[in-house]
Amino acid sequence: MDRSLGVMGILSPCLPPNLKAVEGAFGLDVDYAVLHKIYGAPADDEARRYFPGKCLGWDRKTVISKPEDVSTSFAERQNLTVRMSMRRFIRLANAFSEKFDNHRCIGRALFMYFDFCWVHHTIRETPAMGAGLADHIWTVEEMVAPLEPIPDAN
Repeated sequence: MDRSLGVMGILSPCLPPNLKAVEGAFGLDVDYAVLHKIYGAPADDEARRYFPGKCLGWDRKTVISKPEDVSTSFAERQNLTVRMSMRRFIRLANAFSEKFDNHRCIGRALFMYFDFCWVHHTIRETPAMGAGLADHIWTVEEMVAPLEPIPDAN
């Protein structure tokens, strides 16, 4: 089943692994651009630990095809949702996962909940319903039902 409605548009930071990942996943069937943000130095050494330098500008380049609208607003909104929903994604926090598998699973659970269980006020339905992947708002019980039960440790 094709999960996208048309050509996928991707904007990523200007890092070489991103290009290989996008090409490997989508080939040439994607609109792909990179955004390189240019930062100035922070005011003092202590500020560098907590805050990046001031963004002085950016350079946007098309890599594959010609994206019509290249914007970071969707990605920035998703990043904010992740940081506000899970403390483990905030810099300098002590709410971390000791195992990477646990970290990955909690991230997947958040996105599953965000897409299938949470009604977004702007679209008045879940994103999964808007994309035609679901016909109703899922409960948390429906979300976790396909998971294998955890064996008893005793």
